[in-house]
Amino acid sequence: MEEGFSIELEEVRNYLFDVDFGNSKLVVDEPPPLGEGKGPNASKLLAAAVANCLSASLLFCLRKFRNEVEGMKTTARTTSTRNEKGRLRIGSIEVTIRLAANYDHLDRCLLQFEDFCVVTASVRQGIPVKVQVLGPQGNLLHES
Repeated sequence: MEEGFSIELEEVRNYLFDVDFGNSKLVVDEPPPLGEGKGPNASKLLAAAVANCLSASLLFCLRKFRNEVEGMKTTARTTSTRNEKGRLRIGSIEVTIRLAANYDHLDRCLLQFEDFCVVTASVRQGIPVKVQVLGPQGNLLHES
């Protein structure tokens, strides 16, 4: 695991930025009327980071027990709220992970995968994050 990292953003125009992660690049932008909506904005990147971290953590655990995992799908939904100054904030994030099959040792993975997600654990210090894992028939396997 990296001890720390840096990224670099460069303004292209208006609210459109190129983000250089070192090994890949991404375009970020604000939706209209501020920007042109040519890429995700920071709020969507935050939701993607939480969803990706949880998915990768569960995937790692399932693969540790030699499961061949395919077809995992994750959805992240945010709610918006306003703070005491009327400023828009992310009020909560709800993540739903859908598994395409049943896996060996899934119960063990469901007990611990959230604890290994660096991003979600960090975000939860200021934003509530609800997590659900659904089985192949849509049955609820885990909720926090």
